[in-house]
Amino acid sequence: MNFLATTTLVVPSIHYLALLPILTFFGASLALLLMSALVNTKVTINWATGVTVATGIATLVYSFLQWSYVAHHGSTTTVAHAIVLDGFSIVGNVVIAVSLILSALVAHDWAKRERVAGADFHILALAASAGAILMVQANDLIVIFLGLEILSIGLYVLVGFDRHRATSAEAALKYFLLGGFASAIFIYGAALVYGATGSTNLSSISYFLGANVVLRPGLLYAGGALLLIGFAFKVAAVPFHAWSPDVYEGAPTPVTGVMASIVKVGAFAALLRVLISALGTQLDTWRPILFVLVILTCVVGASVALVQRNVKRLLAYSSINQAGFMLLGVWSGSARGVASTLFYVMTYAPVVVATFAVVTLIGGTGDDLHSIDHYRGLARRQPWLGGALAVLLFSQLGAPLTVGFYAKYSVLAATIDSGGGALALVAILSAAIAAFFYLRWILALYADDDVEGKRVHVRLFTGKVVAVGVIVAILFGVWPGPLATWCQHATMLFLP
Repeated sequence: MNFLATTTLVVPSIHYLALLPILTFFGASLALLLMSALVNTKVTINWATGVTVATGIATLVYSFLQWSYVAHHGSTTTVAHAIVLDGFSIVGNVVIAVSLILSALVAHDWAKRERVAGADFHILALAASAGAILMVQANDLIVIFLGLEILSIGLYVLVGFDRHRATSAEAALKYFLLGGFASAIFIYGAALVYGATGSTNLSSISYFLGANVVLRPGLLYAGGALLLIGFAFKVAAVPFHAWSPDVYEGAPTPVTGVMASIVKVGAFAALLRVLISALGTQLDTWRPILFVLVILTCVVGASVALVQRNVKRLLAYSSINQAGFMLLGVWSGSARGVASTLFYVMTYAPVVVATFAVVTLIGGTGDDLHSIDHYRGLARRQPWLGGALAVLLFSQLGAPLTVGFYAKYSVLAATIDSGGGALALVAILSAAIAAFFYLRWILALYADDDVEGKRVHVRLFTGKVVAVGVIVAILFGVWPGPLATWCQHATMLFLP
């Protein structure tokens, strides 16, 4: 009784402004789930899309309020320092919200075409996005793991969402099995880092390593390596990329857009926090590992894409190559490198979602028409649609006057500034290899041997998503200053 009388419950202080995006995404997903289960009439796709888009817009409003707070009061942590509110997390939340809105609009038109009823897709997409936001705002290895699992479980189901296609179920099983191994490796790495530093909190780990000399760092190195393997799986870095082409090909195309955008935002944000914020003092230790990862990811992603005829597999290897460029900014380990990677992820997300929006249109009923031959003459039959896809591909190639050019330039410049000239040269050579398959696709769009082919019906929402992607590619390719400056300010507010 005396023990009970003297024991007090310690409740951590909660800063609800920092938690608003996470709570909103989880709340919207739960609300749609309860409505689907309890309401007599089935929740329509229009309702589900409306709720999802409203959730994304609400998050954008919250982000504006959060930015104003951080600008006046500085970065802060909440829930026992496990969740962080800083400029870096705000930018990540904005990218996730925009990507979700665009993906939901594409999925809306896809569901109408495929006669998919109900809110299942949107419930899972909201839950997965909530996991990505949790990863972006996490300041603790355990919270990162929770976000990773929430993100992954939603995606496992989304990949197998199309029950009429055996390839969708096969892709989901592959993703689930390999993802389970990657999650186990990640949490084992977190346990080893805890054993070496006495904490899973990123700020505490950074303080411990900055104030102490680890005489026997083997445990720390092993834990850091396992954490890096877990992240490498999520960003599809070679040699942990084997799942990516099969999953991209088998998943419904709108789901592939979610994977190519939202997953990369969450994974790279958490990777930057762990390697730069928590383990920044061990820069010389993890740089050689990243050096090998970057070379393999850039070269393999570009080279294997050369022989692909299925555009979804081609975009999978293209995404692998893009991940290699994003890893350049991580390798640099500098503020400029963090800002350049943030800019790359921010601009790549809407462009790749718009690209998959076009692929969704061309895929047709059944989502099976994904050979590059189905794109022959598209720009001659429908100049607007074919020209839009050409611009999106040029941006991913990194052609001048597109946002992809500045994104690649910024990570290469950061790498060279950090003494990685050889690494930058390999990345440039991989971009030259990648130019072949991008240009082959673009030439097919303007081929004149199939000008009488079937025209594609462009639905309203999907057309708007494609237009947004093209605007981002061109506008911020010509005028990248505002976004680049925003990323630099966000990096300055990056809480160690």
